[in-house]
Amino acid sequence: MIALTQRPREVVAIELQPLLAELAARNATLNQLDNLRALQADLRRAVPGLAPRSFDWVVANPPYRAAGSGRESPDPSRRLARGADGASLRDFVAAAARYARQGGRVALVFTAARTAELLAELRSHALEPKRCRFVHPYADSPATLILVEARKGGRVQASIEPPLILWASAGVYTAEARAMLHGVTLATPDGAT
Repeated sequence: MIALTQRPREVVAIELQPLLAELAARNATLNQLDNLRALQADLRRAVPGLAPRSFDWVVANPPYRAAGSGRESPDPSRRLARGADGASLRDFVAAAARYARQGGRVALVFTAARTAELLAELRSHALEPKRCRFVHPYADSPATLILVEARKGGRVQASIEPPLILWASAGVYTAEARAMLHGVTLATPDGAT
């Protein structure tokens, strides 16, 4: 959903778990992403060195499960990543609102089953949903994910985009999903890209 027309000046990744923050930093170095800074921090509090209302884009992947729901992983790192004792949807949205500049954009991927909660939480933090797209495993399957782009201080009006279908058949991506995975731009029927 995010279409960047130029290379971002700076990318800051916030990760609660020290080992995962270190892995993100190492990955950036190995891939020569000199504009990416990985910080080990808790987004539930102000992050030292990050000024509020200073980012054009905030991208997040909040834990899909509500606290106390679903099976918990026996692995402490996975359990934390999935929301146990970590930040909630509300915490992620509050952090996005804290760091997005007025008119800035917030993009989230979240479980489709909690769409109403996500949209309500965004609006309660003055992040107005602008584009929504449901992700379906197969054309005849219910949506499992939702992609949402919101604008800080935006007006009320959203575009519901056509669904993204991931699989044409077992083990075979759709042309659109394959193009996304390989960074290819597909032409639309009217010739636009």
